[in-house]
Parts: sequence; structure tokens; C-alpha cells
Amino acid sequence: MAYPSFRNAITPLRACAALALLVTAAVLTPSIYAAVAPSAPTVDLNIAKFAFAPKDITIKPGTKLVWINHDETPHTVTSTDKSFTSKGLDTDDKFEHTFTAEGDFNYICTLHPFMTGVVHVRKQ
Repeated sequence: MAYPSFRNAITPLRACAALALLVTAAVLTPSIYAAVAPSAPTVDLNIAKFAFAPKDITIKPGTKLVWINHDETPHTVTSTDKSFTSKGLDTDDKFEHTFTAEGDFNYICTLHPFMTGVVHVRKQ
């Protein structure tokens, strides 16, 4: 008389456990090794002595510009095509805009229209 082998009865259970372990590892591995997406480059522009500095800048698409008002007088940053506009910026206030499209973007301070600047966005 042959006795039933427990080894053969446990094999499907082991296969299911191994498969569950493999699926769990496959699901968790990408999140463990996921790379953090690089943040967009940021460039600071200064507003001081009633001027934008630099007055003319060339950047790549995806770049964030941050204008910082260092004057004691309020200023704005407003594109001539109205694609971006800031509120009035008091001393040390900041205005940010990310440029996604290529082109030339002229801007002024609406309070002091002699203050001008241009952003050139190129893929380079």
C-alpha cells in the first residue's frame, strides 16, 4: 500500500506563495527605485534702481523666472502680450512665471513704463 505524499500536495501551495511574492516584488520595485523628476530650472531676476536685471535673458522652455523687487517702490512685471502679469510687488515681493513655449516675451513695469525687459525662450 502506497502512502500519499504530502510533498506533492504542498507543491501547488508553494507555487501560489512564490507567485504572490513575485507579483508583490514587481509592484513594489518601481516605487522603491522611482527617480524623482528633475525640477525645472529656476532663474532669479532682480528689480532694483528702477530697472530689471538682467534686462535681456535667454532661457530654455520649462524654465521658471522669479522676479524679486529690491526697490522700496512698488513695481509690476507685465508682458506686452498679456501672457503673464504680476500684482504690485512691494519690497522683497516675488513674482514667478514658467515659460513653456518658445518665443520672445517683452515685459514692462506698468507703474513705470520706461522699465522694460525681454525673455527669449529657445530650445538651444
